[in-house]
Amino acid sequence: MIANTSLVFAEADHAALREHLFPGDGLEASAVLLCSRFEGTRTKLLLKDWIPVPYEACKVRLVDAITWPGEYLERAIDQAEKEGLTILLTHSHPGGFLEFSQVDDDSDAISVRALCQAIDRAHGSAIMIDSGEMRARLYNSLMVPSFIDLVTVVGHDIHYWWADSRAECPPMAFTSEMKAYLRRLVVAVVGVSGTGSIVAEQVARLGFGRVILIDHDCVELKNLNRILNSTVEHAIASTPKTEMFAQAITRMRGENVAVSINDSLATRHAVLAAAEADVIFSCVDTKEARMIADRLAAAFLIPLFDVGVTIPTYKTVDGHDAIIDVAGRIDYVRPGGPTLEERGVYSPESLHAEYLLRVNKDAHEEQVNLGYFKGIQDEAPSVITLNMRAASACVSEFIARAFPFREEPNSNYARTRFSLSGCEEDYCREDFWPIHANLLLASGCSEPLLGIPSLGRRQSNAA
Repeated sequence: MIANTSLVFAEADHAALREHLFPGDGLEASAVLLCSRFEGTRTKLLLKDWIPVPYEACKVRLVDAITWPGEYLERAIDQAEKEGLTILLTHSHPGGFLEFSQVDDDSDAISVRALCQAIDRAHGSAIMIDSGEMRARLYNSLMVPSFIDLVTVVGHDIHYWWADSRAECPPMAFTSEMKAYLRRLVVAVVGVSGTGSIVAEQVARLGFGRVILIDHDCVELKNLNRILNSTVEHAIASTPKTEMFAQAITRMRGENVAVSINDSLATRHAVLAAAEADVIFSCVDTKEARMIADRLAAAFLIPLFDVGVTIPTYKTVDGHDAIIDVAGRIDYVRPGGPTLEERGVYSPESLHAEYLLRVNKDAHEEQVNLGYFKGIQDEAPSVITLNMRAASACVSEFIARAFPFREEPNSNYARTRFSLSGCEEDYCREDFWPIHANLLLASGCSEPLLGIPSLGRRQSNAA
């Protein structure tokens, strides 16, 4: 069953919280988590900030008990009320007991009730054991608790901890157990064309419980040679790419797996649909779409896998066109790590240039730079083999993060580039790029959405 509720951490925040909760003395420690809340068809809590309770401030710190002053609760209430956040009271279980005890229940009956009375929304509590694994729960208006189905930590590795099972490690990659695991997760594929249709085919057959397809284009005759599952009938009927592929997934997997969003990612509707996902694959061909995917992943703490291919060309001395390279790029972006912008995938200048090109319909000479070939226009390039190579590498990158199988740490592979001309493959670590504070991190649905005025609630309603 797909997780209806989840609590999501960026890796750095989870590591800092773990260090505080387990200082090495074997005694319980506590903290207050402040989470942005996203309500779609699923509920997501996104750790935005947390308040450590100093060890010396605790009246009691034992192996199996802790009490701490109310002033830290009051600080949390002030911040949560101002920013619309959900509060989770959190403490460690040094003994490794990953269940809420009767003492925890009794404490919540007082503390969480006070929270709910101070701020009229659901709040809760969480526990952590030394491995970093967590359990969390929310209370309704009658003070009845329900477990948060899934706790996710998005880092170089991606950790999924389920409330209904204890897992020391994820299933082995490429096994049927991995497929069963993926049935509980939601994936978004943004761009369902050359590389995107191949990514969508893979994630559907891997077994993701829900596949969200986002694209605003329709099937055309000229792209039948590179979009999986498309047919002449689809092209003649101008069937939206997402609807065409959703039908294919339904034939493959049955009902209620595919979700078709026939809209541009540059719309509020599409952004909020993608925010439902546990992982996003960006298979787009514009700088603007990559910028939005980049911001979306940061705001909702979603791991992002971005794929691109290119075939640069040049003019020979006798005037013929020739290929310089046949290349692909896969970037893995974790919340809090270097963004696609910091990696140079797009920039304010390139976004502006793309905008000018889009509004200037006569700029044919520059339009060639938007296609597969750099320097040549080709309406129906035969690039499915290149797309297959890149799409497979992109999805395999996710598997390596969620079900680690590499000989080296995943931190070595923030970017993978391959050259089919040179028969080469190389990799970059994150420290290859600068990292700046990301104000969008865990901001969720704060207005304007993703910090983009055109995605704000008022503008979208007006449109």
